[in-house]
Amino acid sequence: MRENKNEIFEAIVRMKTYIASNLQDPITADDIAKAAGYSQFHAARIFKVGTGLSPFEYIRSKRLTSAAHALRQGNQKVMDIALDFVFDSHEGFTRAFANGFGILPKKFADHPPPEGWLIPRNYLNRSKSNMEVSNMNQTAIIFTQIMERPARKLILKKAATADDYFSYCEEVGCGINNDSAAWDILSEIKDALYEPVGLWLPENMRPAGTGVYAHGVEVPADYSGEIPDGFDVIDLEPCQLLVFQGEPYNDENFEDAIGICVERICKFNPEVYGYKFAPELAPRMQLKPWGWRGYIEMQPVVNV
Repeated sequence: MRENKNEIFEAIVRMKTYIASNLQDPITADDIAKAAGYSQFHAARIFKVGTGLSPFEYIRSKRLTSAAHALRQGNQKVMDIALDFVFDSHEGFTRAFANGFGILPKKFADHPPPEGWLIPRNYLNRSKSNMEVSNMNQTAIIFTQIMERPARKLILKKAATADDYFSYCEEVGCGINNDSAAWDILSEIKDALYEPVGLWLPENMRPAGTGVYAHGVEVPADYSGEIPDGFDVIDLEPCQLLVFQGEPYNDENFEDAIGICVERICKFNPEVYGYKFAPELAPRMQLKPWGWRGYIEMQPVVNV
């Protein structure tokens, strides 16, 4: 009898849910099988087919990512975090972290964090599901994440005709460090929730006579500070953002690296994972490309 795809999908979701709830506890093959409702062999097989990873490869990846977030808090010792996420020793955790992210955990913890959630990654790879269409294989995207965004305001400098970064800078003028003049002003807004972003405005947020591309920064919903001259404000509702992060790259090759990532993002099918793009909720946004963290883009989604 052929297996019901919905039943397989639900079993995989149950296994992922169990893993997410027990990352700081020992997890056995029997635990995962019970969560799935199948035998150990069958549970491992469908998990591998559905995610491209064995259950324990997936667990290791999730533990390393969660440990990286904990390290960013700066109030725990590396050894304590290693034990919290079920690594047997400082050495074992350090080796796994360095292999996964291309940086030692102590160095990562001491590195000045960028605004927001970002974690540099080199090799920690979220393998693509075999359920995705074939043109999504060989992807350059190595990590995706769903991020909750609260209600907030977007302060932005619109353009008249710009539809990309280069035409935008031509129109609004260049600033320091090869950024736009608008970017320099946005970077000075002290109450910003996150770092400035490049963004593509959806039709419902783009008045006639304005370009698609802009630079902006998100501030709290109750922001009452000064709005720079020539800038606009858009109220954004709470939403989920699907975050794409590409591999780190050499800065001299940034155009090729970004081009590959954008091409792969355009082919990504979020419905495989239970989401669909919802461009009316927020602009598509890109963070400033830095080679050490890779290209990062965010798009609003909703559950299917």
